Amino acid sequence: MIYEELYQYDASERETFGVICGVDEAGRGPLVGPVAVASVILSPESRFEWLNDSKKVTEKRREVLYDEIVRECIAWHVELIDNLTIDRLNILGATMFGMKLCIQAAESSGAQAALVDGNKVPDVAIPAIAVIKGDATSASIAAASILAKVTRDRYMEKLAQDFPEYGFEKHKGYPTKEHYAAIKQYGITPFHRLSFLKNLENH
Repeated sequence: MIYEELYQYDASERETFGVICGVDEAGRGPLVGPVAVASVILSPESRFEWLNDSKKVTEKRREVLYDEIVRECIAWHVELIDNLTIDRLNILGATMFGMKLCIQAAESSGAQAALVDGNKVPDVAIPAIAVIKGDATSASIAAASILAKVTRDRYMEKLAQDFPEYGFEKHKGYPTKEHYAAIKQYGITPFHRLSFLKNLENH
């Protein structure tokens, strides 16, 4: 299935700005691990089956889409902003920092404007346009959401091998009942976001 309206949105933005990149993140809510941020410049001719908001795409299709996007796009870039930086800058600051790095990478590959998921944009040299629910609006943002989500999930699956008792491969670090129980039983890992655990005793 091709969600043609996402590509039509991008086409109208290209008429205004020229070469565009989509920017999105994954992992703002988890208690552990990095926030992943991605930028993607799609070819105007590109069409990817099932490309949509990563939360609406099955894990199996996300993996397929990841490989197709990386292979066929003009340029892509992913940043993992670690838990220490999140604790230092707060999650919004860390996300904006990652977005800035990704947009700068896209700019060096020819992007003239950035379509950013959400209602805030980082301070960058090229025009940055906030798009509410952008991953369900723009093909470029949807592609970035896939790259960010798959990259972060893969990171958490690797972390699960080092800390098998926490179940990271299942909940990917999000604040589930099982995750809180594991923290109380086994303690905090070096990858947990301490600023997210201030009310641990309430869970």
